[in-house]
Amino acid sequence: AAVPAGTLALLGTLLWAPWWALDGAPLGELSGDQDFQLFLHKNLEFARKIKGDVAALQRVVCDTFQLCKEEELLLVRQDLGIPQAPLEQCHRRTFQAESCFSQIRDGLRTYHDSLAAVLELLPEHTGLVETLQLDAANLSSNIQQQMEDLGLATVTYPTEGPGPLPVFSSRFHHQVGGFFILANFQRFLETAYRALRHLACL
Repeated sequence: AAVPAGTLALLGTLLWAPWWALDGAPLGELSGDQDFQLFLHKNLEFARKIKGDVAALQRVVCDTFQLCKEEELLLVRQDLGIPQAPLEQCHRRTFQAESCFSQIRDGLRTYHDSLAAVLELLPEHTGLVETLQLDAANLSSNIQQQMEDLGLATVTYPTEGPGPLPVFSSRFHHQVGGFFILANFQRFLETAYRALRHLACL
C-alpha cells in the first residue's frame, strides 16, 4: 500500500516501516492489560501536549529569527552536527515493546538536555522551555516506571548518536541549531506518538 506523501514528509529522514507490520508483535499479554492501556492513553495525551509546546516554540523561532523552513537551512545544518535521537526500534518488524520504550525514554532525556540551547536562545520564553523540559523528563520517568511495573527489560543503547551539544560558532548558527533541535524533537515525538497509539489499538 502506498504511504501518503504528507506522512513521509512529516517523518523526514526517519526510518519508515509500515505500521501494519507490527500487528504480529508479541504483545498480546500486554495489550489486554488494563493498567497498560491506561498508561498508554494517559501518555498519548501527555505526548500530544508536548508536541503542542514544541510547535509553539517553533512558531516563536520562526517569528523571532525568521527561521521557518527546514529545506532552506539544510546546508547550514550539515555544519552543525545536530543529532537526531534514534527510534528505529519502534519501526522494526521484530518490534519489541521494551526496545521501543527504551529508545523513547532515552530520546526524551536527550532532548531534555538539548533544550538548554533553546533556553539560551529564547530567554524571554524561559517558562515555556522549562515546562517542556519538565514534561520530557516526566514522560521519560513514566515510561521507565511502567517498564519496571510490567517487568520489561530495560535496554540501554550505545550513545554513539546523540552526544554533547555542538559549540555554536556564531549567533546565527545557534539560532539554526535551536531550530533543528526543535524540528528533530517534533519528528521524534510524532514517531513516539504513533508507536504508543499503535500499541493502544492492538
